[in-house]
Amino acid sequence: MTRPPIKRRERDTILQALRAGVVPRLGLQHIQVGRAREIEEMVRDVDRIAEGGAALRFIIGDYGSGKTFFLNLVRLIALQKGLVVMSADLAPDRRLHATGGQARSLYAEMTRTIATRTKPDGGALASIVERFVTQADKEARAEDRSVDDVIRTRLAHLEELVGGYEFATVLARFWEGHETGDEDLKARALRWLRAEYATRTDARQALGVRTIIDDASVYDHLKLMAAFVREAGYKGLVISLDELVNLYKLTSAQARNANYEQILRILNDVLQGGASHLGVMMGGTPDFLMDTRRGLYSYPALQSRLAENTFARDGLVDLSGPVLRLQPLTPEDLHVLLENVRRVFAGGDDAPPPVPDEALGAFMDHCSGRIGAAYFRTPRNTVRAFVDLLSVVDQNPGTDWRDLIGSVTVEAEAGDDLTDIDDTDGGGKGREGKAGASAGDDDDLAAFRL
Repeated sequence: MTRPPIKRRERDTILQALRAGVVPRLGLQHIQVGRAREIEEMVRDVDRIAEGGAALRFIIGDYGSGKTFFLNLVRLIALQKGLVVMSADLAPDRRLHATGGQARSLYAEMTRTIATRTKPDGGALASIVERFVTQADKEARAEDRSVDDVIRTRLAHLEELVGGYEFATVLARFWEGHETGDEDLKARALRWLRAEYATRTDARQALGVRTIIDDASVYDHLKLMAAFVREAGYKGLVISLDELVNLYKLTSAQARNANYEQILRILNDVLQGGASHLGVMMGGTPDFLMDTRRGLYSYPALQSRLAENTFARDGLVDLSGPVLRLQPLTPEDLHVLLENVRRVFAGGDDAPPPVPDEALGAFMDHCSGRIGAAYFRTPRNTVRAFVDLLSVVDQNPGTDWRDLIGSVTVEAEAGDDLTDIDDTDGGGKGREGKAGASAGDDDDLAAFRL
């Protein structure tokens, strides 16, 4: 069966991303291979969220194994099923818990990337709010009521949540600006919803509300956002957080534990039924999860809740728990992946392939000889090298791929969870410690000499 041709925009986006070693936002369906059981499990999670449940998943895999690709694939599935998706990468200045604005910065990044099926590239917050107030206007006209009264009625259950009253007030101010044509008032309301006000004084002067979205209230407002998007006609909210290894890299034990406490709060909320229409996905490395000194397992309450099924051994798997380990691709999966990349490069099935099938096997043999089994367990560098090979063949007519295979450079993924440790938090030290640091700043071993 001939598949439809690939749009040029999708082709260019996919190839540019793969050459840079990152995951494309478009066209993932053209290159997805393997991990069918994991995807089926995540589809069940998305369906459960749409039906009013909640889910929390830790997507665990080595550097280059496809965590970000998997998160983006689930993101697209959620969008297609009518959910709203917020996503962000954690960084030294973006955390789940902080006291210096880093958690608020994370929330602001998530609202910047908020996406819907009609706006999959992000920036959908304004359209979501517009959709809600437009529905409220129609309901008010049909029932001969004021729009403000309809908004307050529809958001009454939000006022039972932390920050819910101010959230409803800001939406009412947005409607006021919408009705009067005051674009500045609408912009101020959206700024509040995006956590762009740093002080309560600024928010009170701009909107007449006495609170803001700050470091301490980020998760509360994520639950508010999940409830709000339901009122706007969507099925729920999925939050995708990647690069959680940045929490593992924090040198301050106090800062790490505070973030792990926030993760524990989310986990308890999900497991105990305290959240609805909300899903959270967190991507991290095995060290981030299992290191008993500074990973999630260093926090006893998380270790007990995230412990894996002891019966899942000797090839048996259990995908129902909160931890979902990405199984390595098989060599057969990687062969199909290279076929898909070749098809994308050509622009579809109708176009002649840049290299024959024989080249795929020769390329895989070369990679296996250079880095061993790592070429299919962590395929990022392998795929990047393959795209480079196709580019050279395409741009140099008459070049024989056989002459290029031997010069292809493929390196094993060299990710290190302790590389570039952030040592700016709380006076923390580097990996080996420094004399003069206070005893409570770090839990690392200090260097010493007998």
